[in-house]
Amino acid sequence: MAHRPAIEASGLEKSYGAVKVLRGVDLSVAPGSVFALLGPNGAGKTTTVRILATLTPPDAGRARVAGFDVVADRRRVRRAISLTGQYAAVDEMQTGEENLRMMGRLTRLGRVESHGRARELLERFDLTGAARRTVGTYSGGMRRRLDLAAGLVGHPEVIFLDEPTTGLDPRSRQAMWEVVKGLVTDGVTVFLTTQYLEEADQLADRVAVVDGGRVVAEGAPAELKERVAGQRLDLVFGDVAAYGSVARQLGVRLVWSDADRLTLGVATDGSAAHVRALLDEIDPSAAPWTASPCTAPRSTMSSWP
Repeated sequence: MAHRPAIEASGLEKSYGAVKVLRGVDLSVAPGSVFALLGPNGAGKTTTVRILATLTPPDAGRARVAGFDVVADRRRVRRAISLTGQYAAVDEMQTGEENLRMMGRLTRLGRVESHGRARELLERFDLTGAARRTVGTYSGGMRRRLDLAAGLVGHPEVIFLDEPTTGLDPRSRQAMWEVVKGLVTDGVTVFLTTQYLEEADQLADRVAVVDGGRVVAEGAPAELKERVAGQRLDLVFGDVAAYGSVARQLGVRLVWSDADRLTLGVATDGSAAHVRALLDEIDPSAAPWTASPCTAPRSTMSSWP
């Protein structure tokens, strides 16, 4: 049992009406690792998470999480997992400490144990100073950290993070990355979905690229980067607002970013026509930037498929 996958899925299919969202997804996730499901909006990432977290049944295929079938053993799966969605699900009228103590009681911890677990997680997620403030006063990054802390109250074996850094500024995103990296030190398995190439590269031991409801590539980040070489166009911005706006606009097409230098990298075939098309797409009147094409070394994200 120690060597069984923490998550395994075979031939998962799911349709909503006439729209086929998943078309035979196969996955295997090792225990104590970070696995990233990477793809654009509509690729099937959230639907995959919903099936693995027992929130919706598959139309076809099978899946097991923490050793239990997601259909036949839903209750056992739910006791073993935690799910953090795209938006923080915390009570804004309560304090951060009250939120965590409430989660402790809901997971059947005693009063004393709930208080102790709350204090432990507040310290771990750097929220001790805001523990007695109402969550409505928290920043977006603080809410996401509290939401993740709430999911850890019950000591889950597997944590599902559905686009955990959506809507966060670059600094808050970096802070969340550090939190996620720390989770595996406790032996927890992390399954995250993301639109960001850099996020998958920074966090994941293995990455599956999903598009159109199918896994189109899978492997360690270094393996995926080895498969194809490429060039990138670096965009250097004059202010944080422009940097953030274009980062959101380009989304999954970003292959590199440096928040400190306000620089984004986007893949290009190196031709003048393609570079011009990329620059025309980004409205120069709305976002001050300079651009420089460069051949990217194999270690950069521009070599991703």
